Amino acid sequence: MKIRIKNFGPIKEGLLENEGWIKISKNTIFIGDQGSGKSTIAKLISTFMWIEKALTRGDFNEEWLEKKYRFRKDFLTYHRLENYISAHEETVIDYIGEAYHFKFEKDILKIVFRLNTSYQLPQIMYVPAERNFISYVRTAKELKLASDALNEFLTEFDHAKKTINNALNFPINNLLVSYDEYLDVVNLIGKDYKILLSESSSGFQSSVPLFMVSNYLSQSVKFRSGESNRMNNDQQYRFRQNVEAISKDKNLTDEQKRLAISALSAKFNKEVFFNIVEEPEQNLFPSSQLEIIKSLISINNKIPGNKLIITSHSPYLISFLGIMIEAYNLFNKAKKNENKQVLNDLDNLLTVDLLINPDQISIYEMNEEDGTLRLLPNFEGIPSDDNFLNKGLKKSNEIFDKLLELEEQL
Repeated sequence: MKIRIKNFGPIKEGLLENEGWIKISKNTIFIGDQGSGKSTIAKLISTFMWIEKALTRGDFNEEWLEKKYRFRKDFLTYHRLENYISAHEETVIDYIGEAYHFKFEKDILKIVFRLNTSYQLPQIMYVPAERNFISYVRTAKELKLASDALNEFLTEFDHAKKTINNALNFPINNLLVSYDEYLDVVNLIGKDYKILLSESSSGFQSSVPLFMVSNYLSQSVKFRSGESNRMNNDQQYRFRQNVEAISKDKNLTDEQKRLAISALSAKFNKEVFFNIVEEPEQNLFPSSQLEIIKSLISINNKIPGNKLIITSHSPYLISFLGIMIEAYNLFNKAKKNENKQVLNDLDNLLTVDLLINPDQISIYEMNEEDGTLRLLPNFEGIPSDDNFLNKGLKKSNEIFDKLLELEEQL
């Protein structure tokens, strides 16, 4: 999977290498300053993933999709990106997914070709940075001014909390998460206390919903993938006929049609999980950031076809990922040499579900000044220290050194 973007919102020239193609790896990370376009790319990827899924499933046909302004009015509005199309320079977006190659230009989304590959129906979740708000609301209606993405996340959070039987182990501070169905509240349980999620710190209000929804969707997909019900060509044909019949039924409202199509498609199992997460480190202490990243990597590693896309400002993130990549390299060397002691020591540091294959990760650094991005270089798979996040830490150290010099003068 890959995407190429030019003149869309803060993205101007896009990636300056690989003919502009941004590879969407199993683990794809976008880092950079605010307003540099990290979320813009993540939202576009999410949008195209959903279009590909809906088109493959037969929710709409190709002719409907390719009408002028359709992409802008029916899809970009979901993430509020409709005004990102450039009025001065031509916006061009290419996306090659698992089943389709799409190209957007001159306000038309065209299907370049359909790929003759086996398509695994994905569960797609976009986790917005504004997720803190859901600790204070109970229904999507209370989020009138929020985006559709946040409303959908709230819906999945509602599903997730109702699946908690007794308590859910939370990776930070050895806490438990429980759900009181009668009061419809989520509680955090520590060693000697119990508090409402809505009364907890902002770090918990951000990370608990992220963890709950990711864990819930991952488990549901993993369970279903064990009894796969992938559509063959005949089933796809019959499904599309049923969708077309629903769409033409004049006795149904648009909402009734949507619900009918959703119910029809529910019998086809989702086989992989695409988790797109904005700022997983939000409001968290560095050690807690590590724990939430570990949980996301573990979830992503459960199924080979899973994908994790992250946007981040955290200067610690690349260090964490480098640790997981180095552990993968050491694991394979120890396994090849049959060194059981090293394997055992490694397992005590990082379990095998946390290891990252260096061939399955891409880290992109955004440049808000000129609207470009670059693939972060690596050494033997380990991400380079030469990046904006580390330079920010270096700059603060340099300022402190100068302050010490001034102190000596005094």
